Amino acid sequence: MARPKCPRLIAEAHNTAYFKPRGIPMYNLQETALTFDELEAVRLADLEGLYQEQAAQRMNVSRATFGRIVESAHHKIADALINGKAIKIEGGVIQVAQKRMFQCSDCEHSWEVPFGTGRPAACPQCGSKNLCRTDAGRGQGMGGRRMRCRKQRGGAVASGKESK
Repeated sequence: MARPKCPRLIAEAHNTAYFKPRGIPMYNLQETALTFDELEAVRLADLEGLYQEQAAQRMNVSRATFGRIVESAHHKIADALINGKAIKIEGGVIQVAQKRMFQCSDCEHSWEVPFGTGRPAACPQCGSKNLCRTDAGRGQGMGGRRMRCRKQRGGAVASGKESK
């Protein structure tokens, strides 16, 4: 009996289900199935340009497993492009990664960052380093105390810790 696969983390579930060659009706096409984890592996390796070790950590798999996933995806995509097949995106043992919300205290710009990618160094809009988490579960530091953003409030800067 085969060992069950561990869920692979993907950044988001895509709404796109098919890609097909232009000008050929769907009923005339053969299709090849690309799983969501294979699509994520291609995104991380080819679109984001990550090394296999980094991409494997993002997907919560070993480097060797990531290599097999991306090799399978490349083979299926090449087959579809060369032989004029439709690509159907479906299935796979996946788990959508949770995201963290950050907000800039200076320009109030908000953005999402996937878990496992580290804390952002600066606001992508204004470059400020004055950032805070805004999602649920934020600020859970040592001892379970909530941390507060350093933000200008009533002429004084908050201390960074809530008062008791």
